This record gives sequence, C-alpha cells and structure tokens, in this order.
Amino acid sequence: MSIGNRANNYAFIDSQNLNLAIRDQGWILDYKRFRKYLEQKYNITQAFLFIGYVPSNENLYTSLQKYGYLLIFKPTLVLQSGKPKGNIDAELVLHSVIEMQNYDKAIIVAGDGDYHCLVDYLIKQDKLLHLMIPNRYKYSSLLKKFSDKIVFMNNLKEKLEYKKR
Repeated sequence: MSIGNRANNYAFIDSQNLNLAIRDQGWILDYKRFRKYLEQKYNITQAFLFIGYVPSNENLYTSLQKYGYLLIFKPTLVLQSGKPKGNIDAELVLHSVIEMQNYDKAIIVAGDGDYHCLVDYLIKQDKLLHLMIPNRYKYSSLLKKFSDKIVFMNNLKEKLEYKKR
C-alpha cells in the first residue's frame, strides 16, 4: 500500500496512557507537533487517537481533528471519585486489526501490558514498525520482550513539549 516510494504507516495511540505517562515526567505533550513528528519520522499517514468521550471536551476534540488525528471515542463512566473512566484497549486492538490491509506497518503508542497480544500478533504478521512507549521508566514488563521494536519518548521533550504561545 505504499504511496509512491513512501511507506503508508498507521499509528494507534492510547491517549490516556500517552498523556499520563508524559505528564508523569513533568511535561505536556504538544499533540500538533507530535502528529507532524509521526508523519515526518515514521511516514504515518493515519493516526488513530483512542480517547474517552467527555461532552465538555468538544474544543479539545476539534483541535485534535484539525491536527490530523482520527478520533475513536469510547463512552466514559464517571467513577465514585468523580473522575471519568473510558478503557479503550479493546477498541485500539480491534481497529489496528480491522485496518491491517490498509497500512504497511503500525506503530502502537502505549506502555500498557494489555497490548502484549496485539504487539505479538503484529510482529508475527510483519506489520509492527514500532511499539512507542511514552516512559522508559514506567511501562509493563510484559512488553520488555519486544525490546528490538521499542522506541521511547523520554528524550523527545525538546521536540514535542507544549509551550504556551
């Protein structure tokens, strides 16, 4: 499915895992710059962002779509603590498999061990470009066996940190 000489790669991003892991390192990800980075460095033509749907976040969703993300929403539940919870793992796994014939390689962006079976499957299908883990110091040990496919985001703060304009 290559476009000319360029690869046609897709990214499947666990937004909550990415956001929390980056913030845990003391910085905020600039999603606009991240989308450009994925396109330029990895030939990502489609970036699926899996995110819990909260009605008050419409402006955020509009911005993310303008930056070039395809948003896949998961309905959220409100926990007793008042925090919304939307587990998107199944949606990410399902979409990456449904879309498989449309891309050359995939990047999975998450450090969650729930994606172990997906990463394993994509490797066996020769469809995994990278497992992009937001924080090299906090991710599931289940993913360590894929070390030759892992890229970490810790050193991308200079390139991808959100700075108030």
